Amino acid sequence: MSDLYDLYRAHPRISTDTRHIEPGSIFFALRGATFDGNRFAAEALEKGAAAAVADDPAAAAADRRILLVGNTLHALQELARTHRRALGIPILAISGSNGKTTTKELVSRVLARRFRVYATRGNLNNHIGVPLTLLAMTGETQFGIVEMGASACGEIALLASIAEPDYGILTNIGRAHLEGFGGPEGVRRGKGELFDYLAAHGGEAFIPEEDPILMAMAAERPALRVTRYSRRGAETFENHLEGEYNRFNIAAAVAVGRRFGIAEEAIREAIATYTPDNNRSQRTETARNTLVVDCYNANPSSMRASITHFLAEPLGRRTRRVLILGDMLELGNWSEAEHREILHLAAADPEALLLVVGREFSRVAADSAAAGRIECFPTREELLDRLRQKPVTEALVLLKGSRGIGLEKALEAL
Repeated sequence: MSDLYDLYRAHPRISTDTRHIEPGSIFFALRGATFDGNRFAAEALEKGAAAAVADDPAAAAADRRILLVGNTLHALQELARTHRRALGIPILAISGSNGKTTTKELVSRVLARRFRVYATRGNLNNHIGVPLTLLAMTGETQFGIVEMGASACGEIALLASIAEPDYGILTNIGRAHLEGFGGPEGVRRGKGELFDYLAAHGGEAFIPEEDPILMAMAAERPALRVTRYSRRGAETFENHLEGEYNRFNIAAAVAVGRRFGIAEEAIREAIATYTPDNNRSQRTETARNTLVVDCYNANPSSMRASITHFLAEPLGRRTRRVLILGDMLELGNWSEAEHREILHLAAADPEALLLVVGREFSRVAADSAAAGRIECFPTREELLDRLRQKPVTEALVLLKGSRGIGLEKALEAL
């Protein structure tokens, strides 16, 4: 590993895709279910990479600039761990079923008022993304924020072993990725791996005291150091986030800011100036409608929170309510029941129009008591055709669904 880290120090940029090679970077030839990066190592060098890391002897033999390792992914992860230790900076890990990215954005902006912060970019929060996040940190970085996603038990434990966080936030424990986790208890156990790591290594967790599940999980780990905070801490903070559920995310950022000595006025300004632009908790006014856009991801917990808030929101200058809901993915055996419950909740407003997209919602819509005012579209393209042929106007519109459904494609038609 010392040779690889020396190579990285000489060329501190990483590439994993030959379509986007950074000149002077190190190309890691990763393998996947349908691809083998070893086949592209020579191409990466031709496109400007300074070196490549491969685990196929044949690929490594083709050029002396290709370093042979036993497993390219493991080498990338170990390199990230080595670099994290060399940096020696505080790392805050953020995970949970909902609100990870919003909390990360808020916390990073608050901490940036005092520190040079590097936080996870985009959706680089898995077994490849976390190492890339760590390796993007430089000697100038004073504080690292690492988002950790997971869809099965064991994944957070792996990510924590790579990032070695000093601090952690679990935003909540919800009904997400039920298929991979094997049910709600599996979600609790899998997400709790972050607390397990912190407890075993003297780390500290930020816990919302109104969340009984997270409070109980902290109590189950006596060695875990805890900073408690309340959602009430967000009540006086100006913000541009939709939904009462975002109060917990704001409160977490406030708690972290106070813990690390950020001035109160600086915390307020950081939160007030954050405007979401990633299809999460966005409010958008168009010429025809008012849109509440939260279609980056969806699971039963976040769907309930979004719909409940939406139905309670005043119409303002609009005349009706429209809910455009996309299927929640990766629910396995729980899918039918969860989609049925969400549809029942969404139909609570008898005047609202429901447009549902995907096979799961379409399957249960026929049995709904509100079937007469539910329009079903097996695909997003069919929804788009409907919106073009029969435009929605003068409405308060919620768009909520899993990222794989791609409801953001409907924004232009609204």
